[in-house]
Amino acid sequence: MKRTPLFQMHVDAGAKIGAYAGYEMPLFYPLGVRQEHLHTRACAGLFDISHMQHIEVAGRQAHALVSRLCPYDAADQAVGDAKYTFLLNDQAGIIDDLIVTRLGETRFLIVANAGCAEKDLAHIEAAAAGFDADVAALERGFLALQGPEAEAVLTDLGFDVADRAFMTGAEPKDGWFLSRSGYTGEDGFEIGLPVEELAGFAARLAEDARVEWVGLAARDSLRLEAGLSLYGQDLSEEITPMEAGLLWAIPKDMRTGGGFIGAAALAARIQEGRKRMRVGLMAEGRPVRDGTPLMTEDGTPVGVVTSGGFGPTIGGPMALGLIEVAHAEAPIFAELRGKKIAMKRAKPPFTPSNYKR
Repeated sequence: MKRTPLFQMHVDAGAKIGAYAGYEMPLFYPLGVRQEHLHTRACAGLFDISHMQHIEVAGRQAHALVSRLCPYDAADQAVGDAKYTFLLNDQAGIIDDLIVTRLGETRFLIVANAGCAEKDLAHIEAAAAGFDADVAALERGFLALQGPEAEAVLTDLGFDVADRAFMTGAEPKDGWFLSRSGYTGEDGFEIGLPVEELAGFAARLAEDARVEWVGLAARDSLRLEAGLSLYGQDLSEEITPMEAGLLWAIPKDMRTGGGFIGAAALAARIQEGRKRMRVGLMAEGRPVRDGTPLMTEDGTPVGVVTSGGFGPTIGGPMALGLIEVAHAEAPIFAELRGKKIAMKRAKPPFTPSNYKR
């Protein structure tokens, strides 16, 4: 199992450690999952996300390579803009969901999910053949500071972030990357920096009375309340952006074809119409977890829960599911230990997002 450079800091902070994406990661701290979740919504939560992979694409044809990899025209992306997008396979299945930031005319930064880092890098390097562009996996520390006090905390540390809009990024100093982005539904920032500077910066953030360390358990409940998909559960190479409810991330003129990998398959799938769709669900009673079968009242299988849990902000269970379109209007039930649990439809997000536009 791998460890991030802050592993000992988490242990010293009393974190419960568990396995995630090949890493030993903090699941929660003495504050507890519920309070970590609520503190992020009210103040500022600090997350170690150094397990995620930064991949730089640089060179004269960097924009052309990104446009080949992802379903959007990177030539039109302004310097400083961050784009939520995907790597697709030839069948338009999602290899990974990403954020791509244009750092300069010939430089892009791809932030990939930890569990997909190796396959993403191999896919990007294979696609780079024939392009005048270099691909490099960067060794960095990576932190997320999320919540309504995040801007004030960074401002007090000397960062000029007040006028930065959500989904923009920059390099505030040599070797650093800072974007206004996150995975909680709250305003916040993600900060990449040299590994040798990581512990000192993390300690300065954690010393602030407005900041609490937050583990993966609360990160999951925060992102689920925000209706954000998790790769490996809500997204996979067998699920298309259309089925995942993420077609909005693909420009309309790219949905009928283009030069990106998977373009023909995506256009064909859109033309024939989706057979499965993402839904938001709220259980009556206890939470239902990923993998729980979904059915109609008469027991006809219709799909599966892809993510599920308890939302501290909403004070109840919530779930995302993938169901057959043919049963889209039917009442849905989850099968839990041989019992049918009624599931109420709810359009995500389950709690309003608070991004700074």
